[in-house]
Amino acid sequence: MNVSSLLKELILHACTFPKLHKRNPAERRIVEIIIDQLKAVESIPLQLPHPLDSRAKRVVKTLLAEPGDERTLEKLCEDCGASKRTIQRLFLDETKMTFNKWRQQLRLLHGMQRLAAGEKVTAAALEAGYNSTSAFISMFRKQLGTTPTRYLHGGVEQGKGVKSISP
Repeated sequence: MNVSSLLKELILHACTFPKLHKRNPAERRIVEIIIDQLKAVESIPLQLPHPLDSRAKRVVKTLLAEPGDERTLEKLCEDCGASKRTIQRLFLDETKMTFNKWRQQLRLLHGMQRLAAGEKVTAAALEAGYNSTSAFISMFRKQLGTTPTRYLHGGVEQGKGVKSISP
């Protein structure tokens, strides 16, 4: 989740309390503010649920083996024994994501793994299936609120005051 500087400091301050006491007005207000701030926090979607249906699983297996695979869903469906519409329905029903959103998430996560393994942004972007480094950076920023380099180094995005905390 994206944690503001304020929320981070409130949590750190609350951790200094030996024990939280509801009767202590100052401690109660700190906790109430933390709760209010947590409600406003933007969650970073870093999960990639997998479908259970065997036909959809074949599509997933293919893309997990090569996240940068450029084939259309129609072409991928030729090897899985289901129509494009069936796979689209299965992904939506079983992952709560459209196939395109799921594939986008897979590519982003794969790119993040490559970056964490020490690859340069350009190499990670291309291997994950992005057509350009700027497309990868743009999607990364859209999903995580910061650039890949700042995310990996725990940096703060200029002007936003938001620090990304990785799980």
